[in-house]
Amino acid sequence: MTLSDFSGDAAPEVFRQRRELIRSLLNGGVMLLPSAPTLYRSRDTQHRYRPDNELYYSTGVTEPGALALIRGNKDPHFVLFVTGPNESTELWTGPMIGTEIAKDQFGADECYMMSELPDLLPGLIEGADCIHYRARVNDGLELYVKQALEDARSKGARHGSGPRAMVDPGGILDELRLKKEDYEIEWLRMAAQVTIAGHRAGAAIISPGVGEWTVEATVEQAFRSSAGSTVAFPTIVGSGSNGCVLHYTANDKIIDQDDLVLVDAGAEVGFYNGDVTRTYPANGHFTPAQRDVYEIVLASFESAIDKVRPGEPVTALHDAVTRVIVEGLRDLRVLRGSVDGLLEKKAYQPYYPHQTSHWLGLDVHDPGDYASAGTARVLEPGMVFTIEPGLYFRPAIAESLAENLSGIAIRIEDDVLVTEDGCEVLSCGLPTSVAEIEELVGLSR
Repeated sequence: MTLSDFSGDAAPEVFRQRRELIRSLLNGGVMLLPSAPTLYRSRDTQHRYRPDNELYYSTGVTEPGALALIRGNKDPHFVLFVTGPNESTELWTGPMIGTEIAKDQFGADECYMMSELPDLLPGLIEGADCIHYRARVNDGLELYVKQALEDARSKGARHGSGPRAMVDPGGILDELRLKKEDYEIEWLRMAAQVTIAGHRAGAAIISPGVGEWTVEATVEQAFRSSAGSTVAFPTIVGSGSNGCVLHYTANDKIIDQDDLVLVDAGAEVGFYNGDVTRTYPANGHFTPAQRDVYEIVLASFESAIDKVRPGEPVTALHDAVTRVIVEGLRDLRVLRGSVDGLLEKKAYQPYYPHQTSHWLGLDVHDPGDYASAGTARVLEPGMVFTIEPGLYFRPAIAESLAENLSGIAIRIEDDVLVTEDGCEVLSCGLPTSVAEIEELVGLSR
């Protein structure tokens, strides 16, 4: 299936059911969800607009300049404010949806112009137990929220009404977003598929003498050539020791003959994200030292995949990875001592400084706690996350090691869905074995 014949749009009923669930969890509270701000590169040059994830997840609203209000035990319980048509603005940025279309399209009980917000908002939030709202700088709402809290403090004592507190909406929404619905999983599968296409295109042009920026451009061109797809995050193309910089994005070096090229890239499709990393030998063949390190990372990756099943604590993935990595570092004579002792001291951290997984969805690093009250989160069907072990021998810390390890950086990352009986690797269409990775390099030559 290709993106052109994929229909994964969420029906209005999906958002209605979500709002009903949110409403039941709000009880007597009210939730305010503003649209994402318009961001500027400089002066009046705007970045491409992307909707706020919490607003979209809860309502389906993608309009800039909007605000959704969801109330727990009062009607109307879904009130939408939108920016009205403006001929001058629309000339530059396109048409705005307006109240009548917005009310029908998003299933709002009532819909008003944003210019009416100052008059209507105080009455809509009056008497709520608390306000679920994440304050943003200069979003225009914080003033009204603070005023409502001040009014409640001065008047609420007489009749026992709020609101008396402002709380993070993530307390409700983060848990809901953690387990993906069927249509969300379809978007994530498609994002993984487009991400794989970008990796294959990038790997095909990797060669000594090619600029990191050229690989970046090729990967992202493959993303953008799929209608409706864009870049999930700045693409990382780190050759040589640049791969040791975990979030390297300069991509301005020419690839050398014996370099490894670490490519961490993801496509966004339907607001859902892929996030995949592979490490390629620039000349199409790993050196013996590079291969040794690669095999350790691959074995640790596979050990984590084997752990993914319902009921397993999420920490089991990192534990499996670090055990294999410590064993591998001992085999390389980088570490000395017992495996358990080295794990207890976290002696691997100079070479493996990050966690093994992060949740994946509307955000590349999707919300959701990994532990509660000191107890690790247990995996459940519908959860989606990355598995991304790595080893990095930064020259600054590898001087005392074997010279042939200095500058080696390898990471392998895939996107994984927990299923009823195990897992589905959403990005499994991109190989990980040494031989297959070598075959992908320089295919365009």
